[in-house]
Amino acid sequence: MRSGAKEPDKQHSRTHQSFLQGALILTAGIMAVKVIGAMFKIPLTWIITEDGLGYFNTAYHFYSPIHSLATAGFPIAISRMVSECVAQKRYGDARRVHRVSIPIFITAGLCGTLIMLAGAPFYVQAIGNPEALPSMLALSPAILFGCLMAIYRGYYEGLRNMVPTAVSEILEAVCKLVIGLTGALGVVWLGMREYHEKGTVFGEPMASESYAKSAVLPYASAMAIVGVTIGSLVGFLYLFWKSKHAGYGITAWELLQSPPTVSRSQTVRRLTRTAIPIGLGALAVNIAGLVDTTFLQTRIGQLMEENGALLLSQYQGMIPEINQIENTVPNFLYGCYSQALTLFMVVPSVTQAFGISALPSVTSAFAKKDQKALRSSVSSVLRITCLFCIPAGLGLSILAYPIAQMVFGARASMTITARVLSILGIASIFAALSTPINSMLQAVGRVDLPVKLFLIGLTMKVTLNYFLSGVPEINIQGAAIGTLCCYLFLTVVGLMLLLRVTGIKIPLFSIAGKPVIGAVLCCAGAYVCQSVLSQWLPIGIAAGAALVIAVIIYIFALWLLCAFTKTDFLMLPKGKKMIKALEKIHFFG
Repeated sequence: MRSGAKEPDKQHSRTHQSFLQGALILTAGIMAVKVIGAMFKIPLTWIITEDGLGYFNTAYHFYSPIHSLATAGFPIAISRMVSECVAQKRYGDARRVHRVSIPIFITAGLCGTLIMLAGAPFYVQAIGNPEALPSMLALSPAILFGCLMAIYRGYYEGLRNMVPTAVSEILEAVCKLVIGLTGALGVVWLGMREYHEKGTVFGEPMASESYAKSAVLPYASAMAIVGVTIGSLVGFLYLFWKSKHAGYGITAWELLQSPPTVSRSQTVRRLTRTAIPIGLGALAVNIAGLVDTTFLQTRIGQLMEENGALLLSQYQGMIPEINQIENTVPNFLYGCYSQALTLFMVVPSVTQAFGISALPSVTSAFAKKDQKALRSSVSSVLRITCLFCIPAGLGLSILAYPIAQMVFGARASMTITARVLSILGIASIFAALSTPINSMLQAVGRVDLPVKLFLIGLTMKVTLNYFLSGVPEINIQGAAIGTLCCYLFLTVVGLMLLLRVTGIKIPLFSIAGKPVIGAVLCCAGAYVCQSVLSQWLPIGIAAGAALVIAVIIYIFALWLLCAFTKTDFLMLPKGKKMIKALEKIHFFG
């Protein structure tokens, strides 16, 4: 520490968020994003239907691996290194980590954008879905903007300040909603107006209204994705403005008292060594979506050629005739799968906040060799994750059909979506648990383990997807089965390795057993309620009422089981006051 410096008034203290406070901020942000996302995705599905959603998600799942390779490793590496530097009071090194990441991210973003622009035409031809090309081209600049955002998100998360990340995500979602939805609706309106006035769509003559709508959808999907791309730009501009006007979260006094910084080259080497394994692990996760996109459409295409009658016999009255005539059944079924995937992703996307927020506290406890704090942090992360994901996943599985119909509308294809969702609902539990487990493995320095596990899990998923999706009686449900097996493996083996690396023991019954009991009770109540109410009410209203009753049953069950601990509440704002109030009603048993 440098001597002779006098501490300025009110500049020596810097507050940071606990794990649960950070998780609550991110969770609140994610929930807001999900609500906005639902306001975008549900009307978008009504506008562009299953066909347009197939184009939309084909672009997204090609984009995700490139985006993750360019961005995923470095934000986590930055967060981990900044958190470690702050824990050791090396504030200058924390700032240097941020500075050296800027040219790396810009280069990665530009390369990723160029790869997607160049690779998109070849990919859509390879999977037999050329109509997805406009959507892929519209999404490619989002890779660069995502990289620019990641520079700031990782840094602020390392400082345990989750507000910038949450705000930027909300701004992204709002832009996607306003621009994307308006653009998609505008393209459909213009195209169909041209057809009704001239019998053409964008200058091409159309034989019927069904053909006209089919011709409009690729461009409507692309306009929806333009909203996504502009949203990522707006999110970056907010973070850039925040850093310039609100500072970088480290005071001048802390920088003055910091020891001499390490060299730039040393910081780059360490950042790269940490980021590359994490990035490869994230790449493996996102390749899973690309596997679904590729294998489902190509294998369903083969089924249609070899045994189309048997495949179509399982979906009588569920697939529009225009898709059978134009040979776009693979894209339509992929669109149905994408609808189920949209609901599936809600659960792990929320618990992703737990993993991001846990990383600094777990890293700090591990760096200080504080086993008690480490055990407490790990247990809290897993407990909070289980309390949310187990009832949510079981509910998606048991109420798959009414939930799908409530969200996407009463269409014949909802039966197809529900069949997939009944499997993906269970898979969402393990997908949600695996995310914070892998974050905590990275936090304790074993960034290699998630990569190895993901490669094994991905191999398992690819193998199952390929063989099962080629069976006419299984088809798109094969991808859901592969996803379930993959995430089950990642969760079980990842948890075993985390406990071995950290040398801690956790109370598994308190963490997972109690939520399972509560989830079974609430889902049973929801199923009975939905079955009874659907006899008198529309299925969507009955499902909504059943979900409300399920939440009430679940909270009551958790209270009876004493599923919460005082430690959990201590990490909340005004946690001590909450504990005193809850003790009066014997909440903790």
